[in-house]
Order: sequence, then C-alpha cells, then structure tokens
Amino acid sequence: MSAEAEEVAHDTVEAAVRAQLAKAFGGVRGIIEAAVPTIAFTLSWILSEDLKLSLIISVTLSVLLLLVRIIQRSTPQFVINSLIGIAIGAFFASRTGDAKDYFLPGILWNAAYMVGMLISVVARWPVVGFLIGSVTGDPTAWHKDPGIVRLCTRLTWLLMLPCAVRVAVQGPVYLFGGGDEAVAALGFAKIVMGWPLQVAALGAMLWLLGRGRTPIKPPVAPA
Repeated sequence: MSAEAEEVAHDTVEAAVRAQLAKAFGGVRGIIEAAVPTIAFTLSWILSEDLKLSLIISVTLSVLLLLVRIIQRSTPQFVINSLIGIAIGAFFASRTGDAKDYFLPGILWNAAYMVGMLISVVARWPVVGFLIGSVTGDPTAWHKDPGIVRLCTRLTWLLMLPCAVRVAVQGPVYLFGGGDEAVAALGFAKIVMGWPLQVAALGAMLWLLGRGRTPIKPPVAPA
C-alpha cells in the first residue's frame, strides 16, 4: 500500500499508529515461536547441564519453526528475528562455556533499545513519531505539531518500559547469579518478560490511542 493510500485509510494519528504497531507484532503464533527455543534451552540445561546439547536443541527448534513458516509460505520475519537472537546467544555461550551468556545478548539489546528511546524522548524526537512519518510519506512533518509530539512521547515511554524492566531484573541476575539457579531465573524472566510484557505495553498504548483523534494533517483553513 502506498503512503497516500495508507494516509486515506488512516485519517488520525491514533489509527495510523495502531496499524503500524499491529504490523510489528506476530500475534499468538509469534509469541509461541519466540518462547519455545528459550524454554527448550532452559529445561535442557537444568535437566542435563550439557551446554552443547542445550544449544543444539534450541537452535534446531528455531530452524524447524523457520522451515514450517517457509513450507506454509507465511511470513518468516518473526522466526528469523528470534533465530538471529538465539544464534548470537548460542555463540556467546559456546565461546565462554557459561550457560548464563546465552541470555547476555538479549540484555544488551534491551539496554541499547532503552537508551536509544530515552535519547529520542529527551531530544523531543520520540521514535514512535517516525511510525507516523512512514504513513504520511514525510518522516519529519509530524514534529511540527506539538500535540502529536506529546502523544508520541507518551507512546515512546510505554514502548521503552518493557526494555527497562528486563534490564533492571535480568541484569542483576546475570551479574551476580550463579549456577543452575541463575540460568533457570534468566530463562523464566526472559519468557515472562518477553512477549507477555510487550503485549501488556501494547495494550497500554492502544488504550492511550483509543482516547483521542488527532488528525494526521491539520485542517485546511477556508480561503
């Protein structure tokens, strides 16, 4: 769909952002596909304490999920994203021999996202605003409207919150935890604070979006 067509379909900022957010989530299937490899790795490590076996099981499951997507000719985007993260985690853990390091890339990734979004808010160029720009075809025009900037700032805070919670909880466990307990805690936290927390943030964003109707373009003054 062209930018012009999307703009016609979404005449308010709230409708445009809701549509763009929907594209960014993989639904129930995406949630399951993201969680299964982590659950498999955590359970395998707890039961066997064999790092190599746990990594093989986790990566193999991710590849199988990707093959199913390809065979069904459905979008593999969410599986690929998950597979990349799992592969990086597997690389870290295999290099150090410490199962905790399987979770380190995710913690660093969330920290980077959190810092990036925080900088965008402080600079008054909240990242959610660029979702509107992708609809209107002008990536920066939204910034001229103070009302849209305020709305996008609130939405960016909500989008950043899950990243901040993950870092605040998982970071200390990674730094100070040890043994099977730390791996189990990190695995549990990654699952609970993954898609469930993201969906909760999305729900809060949709609630906020449902309260207003901000025109994408300001009304044209009569001649």
